[in-house]
Amino acid sequence: MSVEKQVLPLPGGLKVYVEHHCFDPSFETVLLVNGALATTASFGQTIRYLGERVNALCFDLPYAGQSRQHNVCDYALTKDDEIDILMHLADRFQPAYLLSVSWGGVASLFALARGCASVRRAAIASFSPFLNAAMTDYVTRARDHIAAGENLKAAQLLNDTVGRHLPRIMKLYNYRYLTRLPRDEQDQVAFHVDQILAMEPQHYLDEFRRIACDVKFVNGDLDDYTTAADVRRLGDYVRHAEFATIRGAGHFLDLEGRSQQEQMRTLLCDFFCGEREALSSIESIESIASITPVAAIANPGVPLRLPMQMPALS
Repeated sequence: MSVEKQVLPLPGGLKVYVEHHCFDPSFETVLLVNGALATTASFGQTIRYLGERVNALCFDLPYAGQSRQHNVCDYALTKDDEIDILMHLADRFQPAYLLSVSWGGVASLFALARGCASVRRAAIASFSPFLNAAMTDYVTRARDHIAAGENLKAAQLLNDTVGRHLPRIMKLYNYRYLTRLPRDEQDQVAFHVDQILAMEPQHYLDEFRRIACDVKFVNGDLDDYTTAADVRRLGDYVRHAEFATIRGAGHFLDLEGRSQQEQMRTLLCDFFCGEREALSSIESIESIASITPVAAIANPGVPLRLPMQMPALS
């Protein structure tokens, strides 16, 4: 496996740090999209288990992670900016698949509705555009703590709410990360939350009807903030929508334990690669069928024996 790292210039003058994890040149690529406060580092174990079947492309937004040092952070990155970045990356790298986490689902769905022609299947994890009381309370309090520079309180809030099902070591990482968050990144996060709170689903959901690819929404059955019940309402707007629930998982899904990670691994690998394997199976059968008449005529009294290694249809 090789990791290609680069700093990619964007049309508007900003730059993003990009990692392309290539496990096999014959594999398709999945574009990974972070949620708020996260960086490429948060996808570490996801990349490892997806590497069994696909290559992975991840990036840091201009104000975060390893992109931050390459940009002058005197701007506020809007949702439209995030959408443009996703569409630029999709156009540049032509990924076949997309996986977003949490609030990364907002930009991902808009990008899929407006372009990203190479993406055939997208998994949108731990996301709902319908802000329930629990999520509204969490993001409002988190914004207020961060805006006031109360990063320790913000970390405690994260671990007590959306992160309450995380292992102890992950909660410790949250403390370390948030307490070291630079002031300009704190301002960006507060601005990001204000955008989320201001968005009214009834004004934009119809745009999702233009999404042409298959979309699977994945939520944890213990997640009180983006609930499996709420997200199913998107079935009225996303034409090729499917829904899946991870048992015993809260908001952070595969980060919360081995069972949750194994469920995510199986679900994502089947979803992303099932299409390709089914097409391969069909092509094999069509190839066999094309020689069947000749074989039958040449040996009319001998029963036709199909190759044992023929893939089974799934």
